[in-house]
Amino acid sequence: MTFKAMKYRLFPNATQEKVLDTTLYLCRQLYNGALEERRGAYKKAGVSVSYYEQKRALTEIKADLPEYKDIHSQVLQDVIERLDKSFKGFFRRIKSGAKAGYPRFKGRAHYDSFTYPQAGKTGAMPLENAGKVYLSKIGNVRCKYHRPLEGTIKTATVKREGDKWDIVFVCQVEVVALPATGDDIGIDLGTNPNFLITSDGEFVPAPRHFKKSERKIGLLQRATSRKKRGSRRHKALKRQVAAEHRRVANRRRDFHHKTARTLVDRHDAVYHEDLNIIGLARSSTAKGVLDAGWASFINILSLKAVNAGRKVLGVDPNYTSQDCSRCGHRQKVKIGHAYICANCGMDMHRDVNAAINILNRGRDAAFSESVPVTALVDLRSLAL
Repeated sequence: MTFKAMKYRLFPNATQEKVLDTTLYLCRQLYNGALEERRGAYKKAGVSVSYYEQKRALTEIKADLPEYKDIHSQVLQDVIERLDKSFKGFFRRIKSGAKAGYPRFKGRAHYDSFTYPQAGKTGAMPLENAGKVYLSKIGNVRCKYHRPLEGTIKTATVKREGDKWDIVFVCQVEVVALPATGDDIGIDLGTNPNFLITSDGEFVPAPRHFKKSERKIGLLQRATSRKKRGSRRHKALKRQVAAEHRRVANRRRDFHHKTARTLVDRHDAVYHEDLNIIGLARSSTAKGVLDAGWASFINILSLKAVNAGRKVLGVDPNYTSQDCSRCGHRQKVKIGHAYICANCGMDMHRDVNAAINILNRGRDAAFSESVPVTALVDLRSLAL
């Protein structure tokens, strides 16, 4: 068994949209209040407030603030659990020596979702035949089921994206392994002109979605800056900027899904470089790396591989472009130039040579238990 996130568009009416906005506002207030309670208790008395203490306090909050009675109880509990997970991640990072990142208060632009933890049983019920979804305390909201739900529903997350609303169902489904192909492949990720190059010599051009929309976004942003903050026109232009960014993200995600599906359908195992994408996103190549969306692509590829019974493995990226895939000789080769080995004379495209090295390392690592499999399956990131 595995988990699968399925996202559908919601079409609430004016009354329902107002209730959804109010629910998000109250959940954000609860999150910030619970965070302030934890901070204040530790700062003033050196006491740590636990998840269960804050969860039990929800009854008192409802008694003092009647507006919280209009929100499903498990949605409020999930808000407290979300904060608790933030603190657990904070302490885990401290122990590992990583940058800690203390939990922050959430502004309106940084709190865009609420979750029903037991969807399918209580709180959120899909009504596929009617083209709606029942949300407790909100009502039956129109929903576009562009594909049927699969498996057993576990959670449902209502998410606001700009002025649009979506619902993400996380379902437990059975792994249906695809027939074995007897083939594996190595892929070398790039930014321009190719998104990836395979060890079979196939080149997948980089669509560069943000680059294509950059001028339009820039014009809208400059027009926004000339309007008075808070004015009707200023708000309208901000919505246009957000909509354009959302279109770029949707096109990129669609490209990632289709490319990943092709790789998973054709190959039993896919090997890629285990890149430090966060580090690259802070380098001079940041713009191209972020436009390519490598982290999102690898996450989607890994998720599809798990659902299909395939394998995705990240390997050491060091010297994949400098080592000869035939004899192992190491030499520097400029980007865009062919790899001509000074030792054995092999003449090959530089990126194809790198992809073959990745394939060879992946095959070696697949037989070694000491090398962990990189499976970046993060359903919550897809939902939130």
